Amino acid sequence: MADTSQGIPGRPGFVPPTSAAPPPSAPSPAPITAAPSSAPAPAAASPVTSLSANQLFDQLARIEDKTSRIEDKYARSESLLSRVEDKVEAATGRMNESARQADLAALRNEVRGLADRTRRLPGTGALVLTAVITAVLTVVLMVAVQRLNLDGLLPPKANAAAIR
Repeated sequence: MADTSQGIPGRPGFVPPTSAAPPPSAPSPAPITAAPSSAPAPAAASPVTSLSANQLFDQLARIEDKTSRIEDKYARSESLLSRVEDKVEAATGRMNESARQADLAALRNEVRGLADRTRRLPGTGALVLTAVITAVLTVVLMVAVQRLNLDGLLPPKANAAAIR
């Protein structure tokens, strides 16, 4: 939506300002005299220049107005992007917190499962009782083997095999 009336001279979109004076290439309606005086020419150029300068100032004012509107749009876009960035950071924080909560829940479940498995293990008392019973049975069986002369059933000692 470019306004071609606000272009810059020398650029493709430039439209020269219109004036009440006829363009220089058009024939003048007044007859040309044989001896033109030098005084009327500067006087005629002066109103065209001032009119053209006024139009250029108007065009410059329009350009400045358009520039200020563009700057306002840029500022609004920048503030919108900063708000979006803040919202994304907040959402990222919430997602990280949710992930941590999920990790904590998984860790709690693992600890609970480990605690259940260790509860099913025999306690210290049961282990001590098993050790005592094993020791007593070993002594009783060794005494029985020696009394019944069943020493031949026992494997030979390592030292005895080396001596023979």
